Amino acid sequence: MIRFERVSKVFEDGTEALHNVSLTIEKGHLTAIIGPSGCGKTTLMKMINRLVVPTSGEIFVDGKAVSTLDEVKLRRTIGYVIQRIGLFPHMTIEKNASLVPNLIGWTKEETAKRIRVLMEMVGLDPEQFLSKYPLELSGGQQQRIGVVRALAGDPDIVLMDEPFSALDPISREQLQIETKNLQEKIKKTIVFVTHDMDEALKIADTIIVMRKGQIEQIASPTELIEKPINNFVKDFIGIERINRRKSLSLREIQEFTTYFELDQETPYIEVDATLLLEEAIALLENDAVKSLLVKRGSEPLGYVNQSVLLRAILTKEGVV
Repeated sequence: MIRFERVSKVFEDGTEALHNVSLTIEKGHLTAIIGPSGCGKTTLMKMINRLVVPTSGEIFVDGKAVSTLDEVKLRRTIGYVIQRIGLFPHMTIEKNASLVPNLIGWTKEETAKRIRVLMEMVGLDPEQFLSKYPLELSGGQQQRIGVVRALAGDPDIVLMDEPFSALDPISREQLQIETKNLQEKIKKTIVFVTHDMDEALKIADTIIVMRKGQIEQIASPTELIEKPINNFVKDFIGIERINRRKSLSLREIQEFTTYFELDQETPYIEVDATLLLEEAIALLENDAVKSLLVKRGSEPLGYVNQSVLLRAILTKEGVV
């Protein structure tokens, strides 16, 4: 577990990157940090391995204050993946990936076994790629090697600083999927900085939304979509994205007006257009209620019954 206690950072030019930040990053979770440019997300992440030192406050890793730990030893126990990858061009892929295991004293046999397992987990054939040099690989392949190198020493924590932002859309999509699948297998504590909300929603267990050096909201992707805490978070996610991803049960019934029937002879009750779909379904489970007359203020929008809702739900879910 990683814990920040009242952490602030003011740089020499007077820029306040973080202001009194307190948060907990759960062990074994993939936590994405997102926010506008300059919000402090990369500064926050770099404090975990002491690449940035706080002006005040403290960071704890598994209960130990980071400020009391040797920074070199600390960094050898934390994997780090960056946007520019940082592979050494004069070294083979095998030597690049072996750097940390060699530094922490692993045997050649242990290192070789670990690297081959990881290469297979990221979809690269060890026999084909380990003898190659970085410039012989595509950008997506190099980034996969960056992940292998970060995980080679079997760290408990992995920091990923916008690792896929320079890749083409297809490679980026593939690596997002592979990162999610990989995390399900290895269960590391991954801190993932990104500026891409869709990426955060796709891969993260928890998302930290930042603005001007402070935390606006910490939530799961589902919670963030369904209950943004304020207008900033809602606007940053985007109304279209919220509507696209929101659970159908929590969408307002007025979103389904194209499926409403105009005439209805069966017993009905009047409801407001802002009624949630789950509430509409519950009302229609009552045998005495055959349909709902949906109204926006005094304006009737149409009638809804169980068959209308079923057709709307199936269409929204892409079934029909």
